[in-house]
Amino acid sequence: MKNILIDDNLLDKVTEQAKASERLRMNYNLHDSLEAKAQRLLNALEPGTILPVHRHRHTAETYIVLRGSMKVLFYNDDKVLTNECVVNPSEKVYGVHIPTGQWHTLEVLESGTVIFEVKDGPYAPFQPEDML
Repeated sequence: MKNILIDDNLLDKVTEQAKASERLRMNYNLHDSLEAKAQRLLNALEPGTILPVHRHRHTAETYIVLRGSMKVLFYNDDKVLTNECVVNPSEKVYGVHIPTGQWHTLEVLESGTVIFEVKDGPYAPFQPEDML
């Protein structure tokens, strides 16, 4: 794999793909395969994207906001909102670490939001028991 410069050009490219996507989000994978032990990716997110409340039973997850802002919401097993935080680098809040098994979702607050996301691999699609 070649070197990849994470700059405005790359963020703009992935953001344009997210805006054109029906899901209003687009991944740019930095890992070599879905089987990689570390899943590292850019995730361009637009307001209105729907991410179901979910959990990762076998890995923690970390989001670092490169630009834009988002609200991360945390829930308990009874589907009750227990906490939320706004991640916005212009307010000196750069990211959030989500522990293994924590129910969560996010709400994108600003067009052009791009995050760097990391979790343990291999990639595992959501299972019904991992969505509230």
